[in-house]
Amino acid sequence: MDPCPFVRVLVGNLALKSPVAARPAGGAGVHPSAHPCFATVRLDKHPSRHTVPVPLLPPDHADANPPAAAASLAAGFHLSKADLDRIAGRSLFSAASASGAGTAKLKVAIYSGRMGTTCGVRSGRLLGKVSLPLDLREAAEGTAVVFHSGWIGLGKGAAKAQMYLTVKAEAEPRFVFEFDGEPECSPQVFQVQGNRRQPVFTCSFSCRHNFGDWNWRSRSTQSEPSSPRRWRSSFGSERERPGKERKGWSVKVHDLSGSPVALASMVTPFVASPGTDRVSRSNPGAWLILRPVDGTWQPWGRLEAWRERGGPAGDGLGYRFELLPDTAVGPGVSLAESTISASKGGKFAIDLTGAGGNPLARTSSSSGRGGKLGRGLSLSPSPSPAYRGFVMSSTVIGEGRSGRPAVEVGVQHVGCAEDAAAFVALAAAVDLSMDACRLFSHKLRRGLSSPALLR
Repeated sequence: MDPCPFVRVLVGNLALKSPVAARPAGGAGVHPSAHPCFATVRLDKHPSRHTVPVPLLPPDHADANPPAAAASLAAGFHLSKADLDRIAGRSLFSAASASGAGTAKLKVAIYSGRMGTTCGVRSGRLLGKVSLPLDLREAAEGTAVVFHSGWIGLGKGAAKAQMYLTVKAEAEPRFVFEFDGEPECSPQVFQVQGNRRQPVFTCSFSCRHNFGDWNWRSRSTQSEPSSPRRWRSSFGSERERPGKERKGWSVKVHDLSGSPVALASMVTPFVASPGTDRVSRSNPGAWLILRPVDGTWQPWGRLEAWRERGGPAGDGLGYRFELLPDTAVGPGVSLAESTISASKGGKFAIDLTGAGGNPLARTSSSSGRGGKLGRGLSLSPSPSPAYRGFVMSSTVIGEGRSGRPAVEVGVQHVGCAEDAAAFVALAAAVDLSMDACRLFSHKLRRGLSSPALLR
């Protein structure tokens, strides 16, 4: 399997020295660090924008670097080959790109005041802007580059504010997979590289009513699983539950020979909370993601999902994913927890780039703009030593709509087809959770609406 080229741009270590912002309107005597500031970070031609708080340092701060409290990852931008070509205006990987194409502009705006908006108008007062050109050609070719690491002036004059900023880019190749239909339609899964689409897996969706009905079937072997009963007591229940519920869904992933290589199985029914028609956070439904080991299914991960009540963006799908221990029952390692808009959909992602520390932390002196990464910057450990940096992401379509999930997996996390299949099964479980958490007063989408699947 050949990966697709991706580049990630990391921005962090933001700090501000501002003699103007240090003087609150009410008078003197307030320490500068008590005055709130924030920044917006954008990469032109990229849809995402990040808003983050920025620590304000005393004007007489003399150190060349900001304090440790300021060291953090502020924003990360993940760019596919299509994104890079759009920035370049042509293929970044062609010979013609050597003439200067591939330059993106990173734009950072610093505001004094608290984050947020009032009546649609940003509440902060603009202190200054910084625009840095980023030539991404070296990063696209596999070389990590530090574009800037140090102080930079905002505005003009001797009393101008200064901002500390670190920006780097590095290659981050990924395997890309696409479902050829909704998971409940038992689709094929293709690996995508550029314009090429090659089938690598098939999926089979089913609904069962008995927790123990995990049947191992392949063209080469057929045996019954011997999953310890402790997994059943920990992650599911065989007894019927009263009221509205959705249960028993599963998606089995096969390789092209027909052998099963991953399984997503709904082990805790999605049940409406008493007096409501929604799955609550206090009583979520759950899936096990299983992998074949010596002819039996072994739990690899656990996904919980629920319905978040409406906020500014409406209702959402809340989720939590944890990695399960390899041997004995024990606490899982949480890798992801967030919310996806129920109406618009979004992305499920496991990204540990900033987990457990600052991926832009300085371990020794580093060069300025255009310098190589070398030993100047280092990645920090994640909650699980086996999973660092970007792990995976998958698209999730809003409820009531049809869509085909697309899955991206970091190459460092795929050593064999079974590794990729586990992430494909997880993506299917997330997509089906959008339906499982749909309000019980609404109908499920086509393919899930038979009476046997409703209760």
